Amino acid sequence: MPARNARVGGLVEATPVVTEPEIRYTAADWLILLVLRPAWAYRAELTLGTLVGGAWWLLTVRLGLPPRPAGGLLLLAAAALVAVPPIRNRLARLLHRAHLRRAWDRACRHAKLATRNDRVPVICRWRAVPAGDAVRVRVPAGAAVPDLEDQAEPIAAYLGAMDVRVTRDPQNARFADVVVVTRDPLARVLRDPWPHLHVPRLDLWTEIPVGIDEDGEPVSLSLIERNMLIGGEPGAGKSVAASMVVATAALDPAVSLVLLDGKWVELAPWRACAATLADPETGEQVPGFVGPDVRHAIRVLDLLRAEMDRRYRWLLANGRRKLVKGDGLPLWLVVIDELALYLNTGDKATERAFAAALFDLIARGRAAGMIVLAATQRPAGNIVPTEIRDLFGFRWAFRCSTPHASDMILGAGWAFNGTSATQIDPEHRGVGLLLAEGGIPTRMRTFYLTDAHLAGLADRAIYLRASTPPVLKPDATAPAARPIPSPKGGCPR
Repeated sequence: MPARNARVGGLVEATPVVTEPEIRYTAADWLILLVLRPAWAYRAELTLGTLVGGAWWLLTVRLGLPPRPAGGLLLLAAAALVAVPPIRNRLARLLHRAHLRRAWDRACRHAKLATRNDRVPVICRWRAVPAGDAVRVRVPAGAAVPDLEDQAEPIAAYLGAMDVRVTRDPQNARFADVVVVTRDPLARVLRDPWPHLHVPRLDLWTEIPVGIDEDGEPVSLSLIERNMLIGGEPGAGKSVAASMVVATAALDPAVSLVLLDGKWVELAPWRACAATLADPETGEQVPGFVGPDVRHAIRVLDLLRAEMDRRYRWLLANGRRKLVKGDGLPLWLVVIDELALYLNTGDKATERAFAAALFDLIARGRAAGMIVLAATQRPAGNIVPTEIRDLFGFRWAFRCSTPHASDMILGAGWAFNGTSATQIDPEHRGVGLLLAEGGIPTRMRTFYLTDAHLAGLADRAIYLRASTPPVLKPDATAPAARPIPSPKGGCPR
C-alpha cells in the first residue's frame, strides 16, 4: 500500500466549500431589519405614542393652546383614563402582551430556533392564566413543534420563567399551546371551598369538580363506568379527595352507598347514608357500613356480586349491554378506605376470599352500574395484588416518598418519564397527580373541605334521602324479556 502524506496547509486558511449561497443584504433587507421589523415589534407603543402626539398637535396647533396648559390637559386625561379599572387593565394587558412577544422572539433566536429564512415561532394568541401566560404559537415553515419542545428550557431561562410547557395541537402540527409559567398556583393552600358545597342536590351521572390544575384551570372527573385508586403518604390529601366523590353520591338519592372503613372514622360522617343490603337466602338486613371486620366486608361484597348478576340478567333480557341513566336502576358506589387492611389480615383464607370478591366486582361491575373507589397508602404488589390494582382505570397519586411508590399508584413507567409524585412538596397538602380522562397525569390541588364542611354535607344528604320518596325501579330479579323477531322477518316468537 503506498504511503499517504499528511498536508499541513497554507499560511492563509481557504474558505470551505458551502452548499448554500452566501447571504448578501440589499438596501431593502436593511430597511426591513433595521426599521420595519422593530417598528412592527413596538407597534403597540408606537400606536399609543401616535395618539398622544395627535392629541398634542390638536391642542397646540388646531386649538392654539400654549405648551404648558396642553401638557397639563394631556396628563389629566391620561390620569383619568388610568383611574378607570377596565381601561387600566386593558392597557396593562396590551403592554404586557407586546413585551412578551418581543421577549419570546429574542428567546427563540437565542435558542437557535430561527429557520434559514430568518423566521421563528410567533405568538398568534395570548391569554392570562393563574400560572402565567398561555399563548398559541405558530411554528414557521421548515420547523416543527418538537424542536420547540426540545428548547423549552433555554427559552424559560431567557424569559426568567419557572418553566415553559409546550403541547402540540393534535389537530394541526403547525401550532402549539405554550404556557410560560411564572408562578405556581398550587404552592398556596387552596382555600376556595368545593363548588358544590351549598348545592342542595347532586347527580353522580354528571362530572364532579375536584380541584384546579397547575394552570389554574378547574379539574372535573366522571366515574361512570370507571373505578379509581387513590394512594399516597398519610396526611397528603387522600381523604379530602375521596370525600368529594362520596359527598356527590350521598347528595344523589338515587345512588346506593357501601362504605368499608378500616379506621371507622374516615367515612363515619356518611354512615347514615350507607345502604342496607338484603340477604335473599336468610332475609337478613346487612348494614352497608363496614368497619375493620373482614368477614362482614366479604359478605357485603358477595351480596353486591349477587345484585350485579341480577342486573346482568335484566340487561340480557332487555337486549342491552350496559346500564344508562334512564333505566331507573340506582348506581352503586363502593368506597374502601385502607384497602390494604382488608387484604392483609394474617388469615390467608379470608384474604383470598376478599380479593376474589373485590376482583370480580371491579372486573364485571362497570356495565352494571357498580363503581369502586379504593384508597390506600402504598399499594405494593405484596399488599394489594397486582391483578386487582391493574383493574383501576383512574388513578390519583398524592405525595410519595419514592418513585417506585408513585408508579405503584399511577402505573409503571411514569416516574421514568419524569412524572412522579415524589416531586410534590411535602408542605403542599392536597396536591396530587390525577390520571383520568386523557391518559396523562394532571398535577392538581383538591378543593378545600374541613370537618365542618363534611358534617354539613352529611346532614344535608341524610335529610335529602329521608325526605325523597322512593323511586319505582324495574325488577332486576325477574325481568320481562322483550320479543325477539324471527330471522325471516315474520311474527315475533
